Amino acid sequence: MSRSLPRPLADLPLRRLNRDDLVPCADLSEDRGWPRDEHRWGLLLTAGTAYGIDDPESKGLMATCVVTAYGPRMAAIGMLLVAGRYARQGIGRYLMQQVIESTGGVPLSLHATDAGRPLYEELGFLAVGRTERVSGPFRPLTEPGLLDAAGHPGAAAGAGLTVRPASAGDLQAILRLDADAFGLDRTHILVRLPAFADHLRVAEEDGELVGYAALWPSSESHAVGPLIARDTATAKLLVTSLAAATDRPLRADIDARHEELLDWFRECGLESGPATTVMSLGGPEQPGDWTHRFAPLSVATG
Repeated sequence: MSRSLPRPLADLPLRRLNRDDLVPCADLSEDRGWPRDEHRWGLLLTAGTAYGIDDPESKGLMATCVVTAYGPRMAAIGMLLVAGRYARQGIGRYLMQQVIESTGGVPLSLHATDAGRPLYEELGFLAVGRTERVSGPFRPLTEPGLLDAAGHPGAAAGAGLTVRPASAGDLQAILRLDADAFGLDRTHILVRLPAFADHLRVAEEDGELVGYAALWPSSESHAVGPLIARDTATAKLLVTSLAAATDRPLRADIDARHEELLDWFRECGLESGPATTVMSLGGPEQPGDWTHRFAPLSVATG
């Protein structure tokens, strides 16, 4: 049931959220029909800057938004949520305006749902890309030249290509790969991956890392991301290796320009889900090299 605001928007104080707010953040996600994802909220509250508006009529939150900064070239906005009982009263617009002002003119990026896109367009964001979600049980395929009957790399994937669990010694190479793909320094996110992800894999050829991918828990599924690879064949090998490590369904948000990988996911049993529009404010396009950037860590982190 919709509830009127207890006071004017301008009188609703905006505050910084921290780890103590994890449960109220997860409650708000659940209120909006999203998975609670306390695990992801834990990462966002420590690696990003989270803002919230308290609900004066309860111990919960009226609204949230998270900014993950990547230096002066870009910050990603995610988790803009307004409690259902306060929907359509301008709170999302008010919160976004406050957050945009707080970033001091740094170019901003976000993934917009169809429902949220009109608001972002009114605030000046422009569409610069699209992601497509795939999800479901993964059924591995044996592809000629890509995987042999045992699931190992074939000739087309490169005779010296291997996929293995990442080690601490791989961090610098992962950071270089990621910086080339995203065009940004995401060290403060990636150093948290070993603790955040259930599985972290690297693809290596002749001693050189040519891709990496992580698998992390989300509700009843496992999410794939980031997924960075030199080509589609390497991305497939990384996903296949990660899928073999879990009995849960997979979920991934794939850059829609990677049509071959999306088709492959569907051939492996995953179904297409909701798409999101990648939008930018103050920057004409996403930095980095999209041909190596297959999936983000999360649509909330850019």
